[in-house]
Amino acid sequence: MAGDQFQISQLAVPAVSVLICFLAYTSQYFFLHFEPAPLQVDEVWRINIFALCIWVCYYRTCFVDPGRLPSDKKHEDLNAEKDHARGRRQRWCRRCEAYKPPRAHHCKTCKRCIPKMDHHCPWTANCVSHFTFPHFMRFLFYAVVGMSYLEKRLFKRVAIVWDSRDLPSYLGPSVGQLIHLFILFVLNSVTVFGLFVLLLRVVYSLSLNTTTIESWEIERHATLVRRARALGGYLDGPGGMKVRIMHQEFPYDIGILTNIKEGMGGSWNIIGWFWPFAATPDRRTGWEFEENGFENAGVSWPPPDPDRIPMPDLDTLNYNIATYASAREEVDAFHRRQEADFSRRRPFSQIQKRQKFHERYQGEHHKVEDGDEPVYGDSDEGEEGWRNSEGENLGNYGVDIEAEFYDEDEDDVPLAVLINRRKQNQ
Repeated sequence: MAGDQFQISQLAVPAVSVLICFLAYTSQYFFLHFEPAPLQVDEVWRINIFALCIWVCYYRTCFVDPGRLPSDKKHEDLNAEKDHARGRRQRWCRRCEAYKPPRAHHCKTCKRCIPKMDHHCPWTANCVSHFTFPHFMRFLFYAVVGMSYLEKRLFKRVAIVWDSRDLPSYLGPSVGQLIHLFILFVLNSVTVFGLFVLLLRVVYSLSLNTTTIESWEIERHATLVRRARALGGYLDGPGGMKVRIMHQEFPYDIGILTNIKEGMGGSWNIIGWFWPFAATPDRRTGWEFEENGFENAGVSWPPPDPDRIPMPDLDTLNYNIATYASAREEVDAFHRRQEADFSRRRPFSQIQKRQKFHERYQGEHHKVEDGDEPVYGDSDEGEEGWRNSEGENLGNYGVDIEAEFYDEDEDDVPLAVLINRRKQNQ
């Protein structure tokens, strides 16, 4: 493609399609010509029915639109005002220049906010979201069931070959057949094992009504709670402030069966959960979700995080001049706190905020020489670089990290001002 750098990820969908074709159709060709155990009629229709279900679900997982912010601005503004009325934090996507609804995240690949984003799947080149999750779940289910059936058929042929290993070679399958059988068996075994583990993980998340991103947030919150407990319930925030960290329940776990119903499109039709041609969830849904009510109405998810809080402006701080010998000492103390905060943030946020700092304060007291490069601490510190027990940060799930961690920088700006600003930029 002219002007675009070719990415290996663009081969993912063709590669998966080739894998499905190889396992589903060349296996039947092998069975057809394998004399000790030729292809049976029941094997033909079962393999092909499973293959058809896999194709339909995989196609829909890849090509169904994962969702986008509603074009109806009145609907958007109404939801934002609901959050404001409940006393909740108002999340504002600086990429979309729009209100970010609960459970939505900005995908760095799709370039927009995705409703109930689970992750951006490289093997489908699409986001797993409120609208595509049911198709993704059915694809995994039929892939595991279909490949498990094929595994049983392959194992039968492998056992026959093993039992006849002492016979003369001309009485057994050819070398080409042996190689074909070996590749089929190994490739199918490895793939079905990996997909089975993934299916178990997805079913577990579905039963708790959590996305992959929210599981990361839950683990991050638990880490902060343990850290705060050892420090008297508070953690250091930007500008020397103290942030109260308390345990907060995940609000969207509303019971196993109801969780499954909500995740599979909002219907109690259990047959529809497994039907490959089931309808995509209504496009009017995905922006509001039922909550369990364990927390107060003003509590929102994700919980407060010191590394998510924006750096305070000098103009907005309320100084207590009496605690310092002079106003200059207080300003210098503020600068030192900012410098300490810079040292623990990742490069993209550091560079942006450091440049803003220099533009605002450089002069006789904070002069920056041309060519000077700011020195920062470990770029893997802070929420942006924090990794869970599996060694993953949010960037591994396709989230636009910069947009995600600074979606609350403008919490103190009235909602009407943010909306008007968005309209002016259109």
